[in-house]
Amino acid sequence: MPRYSADFIKAMPKSDLHLHLDGSLRLSSLIEMAKRTHTTLPSQSVDGLKQLVFKDKYQNLGEYLHCFQYTCAVLRDPENLEQAAYELALDNQAEGVNYIEVRFAPQLLIDLSRGIDFDQIMHAVNNGLKRAQDEYNRTEVVLSGNKPPFGYGIINCAMRMFGDKGFSPYYTNLFQLMRDFAPMDVIKLAAMELVRASVRLRDECAMPIVGLDLAGQESGYPASKFKEVYEYAHQHFMLKTLHAGEAYGAESVFEAITECYADRIGHGYSMFIPDMIHSPDITDKAAYIRKLASYIADKRIAIEVCLTSNLQTNPQLTDIRQHQFKAMLDNRMATVICTDNRLVSNTTVCNEYQLALDNFDIPLKRLKDMVAYGFKKSFFPGSYVEKRQYAKTCLDYFDRVAKQYGFI
Repeated sequence: MPRYSADFIKAMPKSDLHLHLDGSLRLSSLIEMAKRTHTTLPSQSVDGLKQLVFKDKYQNLGEYLHCFQYTCAVLRDPENLEQAAYELALDNQAEGVNYIEVRFAPQLLIDLSRGIDFDQIMHAVNNGLKRAQDEYNRTEVVLSGNKPPFGYGIINCAMRMFGDKGFSPYYTNLFQLMRDFAPMDVIKLAAMELVRASVRLRDECAMPIVGLDLAGQESGYPASKFKEVYEYAHQHFMLKTLHAGEAYGAESVFEAITECYADRIGHGYSMFIPDMIHSPDITDKAAYIRKLASYIADKRIAIEVCLTSNLQTNPQLTDIRQHQFKAMLDNRMATVICTDNRLVSNTTVCNEYQLALDNFDIPLKRLKDMVAYGFKKSFFPGSYVEKRQYAKTCLDYFDRVAKQYGFI
């Protein structure tokens, strides 16, 4: 198994296609933002927050998700939101990441009582990302052609479920306004409003909202319930990803593809676990998994792989080598290495690549394929021709770096 140094991993071009804004703040900035918005945190120090909230290991998914109540609270503020987006782009640029797709749920941050609406939230995030992009792309190393330029897209997340109070001001108000509707109908209406607003801003303001995601509790809230929402995205040329095969099995991934036209799958590791298939109609679970994996590989539907995050939220995963990433590689699937949440998982893109390369058999050609999928399977905010050219620029740079480090 070839050994890849940390220096090589940092130098090679990279992307992050599964990157939650509200899970990727700088801890020092979180404390600063909390003071600005008079938000109470469990601690006022970085070390204290690492001890009490943002840990290296979590007991379960619930404890992991507990972190987001603090980040979302401070992000219901346009100034904080722009700062978070700007710093996230800078942090990626500092470790050699050329392209990011930043995802978040705008409806978790809307607070109409304070005049914070969907459009204001989206402009704040875009302003921060664009400022970081423009600054980077004006540097001599990019202008001279020595490094690829930096790019980004925004993915908006619809929520699979939310409660009638406390989830966010927007969702609490929505339940109050629609108290005679069934909860699932309210949830679906919120998702439909999100996708319509996303298409409008993309088309009217040329905002790089490049995709739709479905996040939140997977079990009990199947993708099929959001079929109409994804049909609207599909009919309006909005690309689609879904969290699937994270806390539910192969059926969830199958639904994401067949009911919601998924172009990519977020996580996907549970689809290889037979015990997570629950339908009585699937009698040969192993055959079902084989056929699904082969179909996904053949269609080049990319899997957004988040190794550290999966280790932290699944107690049964005690060793990274148990991760189904190996099954994805064995089935020749298009896999893209991602962070999920840089703060909550205490990771970086370089760390995730190191984890993958140190524990799985990935020769240089396969590594280049993985890097390539990060650009070719991106929801790039330009034409297909422009995306191909950008991917070629990044992959030519990969060859230069590989040669510099003696791999070629």
